Amino acid sequence: NRLSEPFLAALVWLEQLLRNAPWWSIIILTMLLAYGMSRRIAFSLGMGAMLFLLGAMGLWDAGMQTLSLMIMATGISIIIGIPMGIFMAKFDRFRSVMLPVLDIMQTMPSFVYLIPVVMLFGLGKIPAIIATVIYAVPPVIRLTDLGIRLVDAEVLEASRAFGASSTQQLFGVQIPLALPNIMAGINQTTMMALSMVVIASMIGARGLGYEVLLGINRLEVGRGLLAGLGIVILAVLFDRITQSYGKRKQIRGAR
Repeated sequence: NRLSEPFLAALVWLEQLLRNAPWWSIIILTMLLAYGMSRRIAFSLGMGAMLFLLGAMGLWDAGMQTLSLMIMATGISIIIGIPMGIFMAKFDRFRSVMLPVLDIMQTMPSFVYLIPVVMLFGLGKIPAIIATVIYAVPPVIRLTDLGIRLVDAEVLEASRAFGASSTQQLFGVQIPLALPNIMAGINQTTMMALSMVVIASMIGARGLGYEVLLGINRLEVGRGLLAGLGIVILAVLFDRITQSYGKRKQIRGAR
C-alpha cells in the first residue's frame, strides 16, 4: 500500500486536472501537441476535431478518466521499457534472459494478468495500471533493443575516432538514430495499453472501458457502441500523433 500511494496520488491529481480543466483547453493542448509532432496544421485541426467529437457524444468525463489512466500506464511503461531495451542491446546475456520473459508476457492472455494482480493488490485503479503496464511494456523494450542494435557499426567507429566515450555514443549517436524505432515501440505500447481499457474496468478502472462493460451487462447496445467509438477516437489520436513524430524523424534522417 505504501508503494502504491504515490502512484495513486499522481493518478488522482492527473485525473482531476483533466476532468476539471475547460474542454477547450484540452483540445487546444492536443492540437498544439499534434502540430509539434507533425508540423502540419491540417493534421492538428483533425486531431482537435476528433477530441471535440468525443465531447459531443457525451463521453468527455469518461474519456478524461481513460486518458489519465493511459498517460500514467504509458509513462510507466516508457520509463521501464527504454532503459531495459538499452540494457538488452548492450548486454547479450541479459538479452538472452529477457527474450523468453518478453515472449511469455506477449503470448499470455490479457485476462490472466488480472488474477495475480487482484490477489496481490486487490481492486482499484493502481492494480488496473499494473496489469496494463505488464501487458503493454514488451513492444517498447523490444523495439528499443532493435533500434540500438541497428545503428551502423561505421557510425559508431566514426564517433569513437572523434573521441566519443561510450556514454556519449549512447546519448549522442545511438539513441538519436534509434529514435524512429523507439517511437514505433511507444506507439505499439500505447495501443496495447488502450486495448486493456475494457479489461481493466473489471477490476475497478473507470472511464470508457467501464461504459462498455455497463453496456454489455445491461444489454444497452447504443451505450456500448458509443463508448467503444470513444476508445477508437483515443486510439487514433495516440496512434497518429506518435507515428507522425516517428515519420518526421525518418524523413529528416533521410535528408
